[in-house]
Amino acid sequence: MLSEVNDLPRPLVSVLLATRNEEFFIAQALTSLLQQRSSTFDLEILIIDGLSTDRTLLKAAEVARMDHRVRVIQNPAREIPFAWNLGLQASAGKYVCTFGAHCLYEPDYIEVCLEELITKGVVACSGRVISAPSRDLFHARLCSWILGHPFGSSSRSFRTQCEGFVDSPAYPIFIKSAIVDVGGYDEDLLRNEDNDMSRKLQDAGGKLYCTWKTKCHYFGKDRLSDLLRYAFRNGLWNAIGLRKNWRTMRVRHFVPFAFVLVLLVLMLVHLSSFPYAREALMGMVGLICMHLGVGFLAGLQIAVREKSSASLSLPPLFLIFHIAYGVGTLFGFCKIVRTITQTQARDIGREPVA
Repeated sequence: MLSEVNDLPRPLVSVLLATRNEEFFIAQALTSLLQQRSSTFDLEILIIDGLSTDRTLLKAAEVARMDHRVRVIQNPAREIPFAWNLGLQASAGKYVCTFGAHCLYEPDYIEVCLEELITKGVVACSGRVISAPSRDLFHARLCSWILGHPFGSSSRSFRTQCEGFVDSPAYPIFIKSAIVDVGGYDEDLLRNEDNDMSRKLQDAGGKLYCTWKTKCHYFGKDRLSDLLRYAFRNGLWNAIGLRKNWRTMRVRHFVPFAFVLVLLVLMLVHLSSFPYAREALMGMVGLICMHLGVGFLAGLQIAVREKSSASLSLPPLFLIFHIAYGVGTLFGFCKIVRTITQTQARDIGREPVA
């Protein structure tokens, strides 16, 4: 059983802020955290830096010198799951927040999430995530619209999920002992480590909650090329995460892969000159047109909401984004097959000759 929440007068909340080359975001993220309303709890902030090569550490050290609540920790392994585990070891709080530096947090974010965690009897609670452009640039707005719309990220993504019990909260506050009890973060998962942790907490009997009583603003990519690389890597790690622990993944994670697979099959049938080559071409064109049609409706919805006709250019970008994501998953499965084949070949080579 997970540890129960005890109502302490002023519990300590430890914010774990994983960073690496975040010089353009670290100052505003820290400012929003240091301005948190904390009348019912004490606060410490651990900046866990993955050997940044820019001015991230310099800016973090400046803040730490001015505010005793801030500490800086080095993460030699650089990757996120190592940062969380280092933070768990170094933190003194009964509650821990796994936060990102690409966010601005409302002044009541931690206070409301902590209150909801205790009231709802859950082991983790997060606020609503609002996708926002990192800069006032055309491409940055397009990237935020793609990630922030259900057609781009699915209706169950952390960027679009509704209030209530969820599969995996984003930027949550946890009961620290609950994470420790399930063994901490899996350091083999350089992505999707949060999904894996959520699954382990649920398997241990815990519940996860998202409240819309508070929110944070997430700043994504500001270049389309970076967004496509992000989509590819996420798709690739979905395949790896499926092999590692299939229960952490959902059908929605593989919809882009299915889309790409169908397009590839139809293309191969068309190019092979089979009797149904013409029908395969029509099917491929029809599927793409259907995707573009739904993308147009999504773009129209965003245009009305944002009062901007720029979103009407989104349909082909939604298509490319989903293809990049699906191709990433395809590469992930190919990588898994190659690894298994190589392992089997090595094992056969070690077998003694009769």
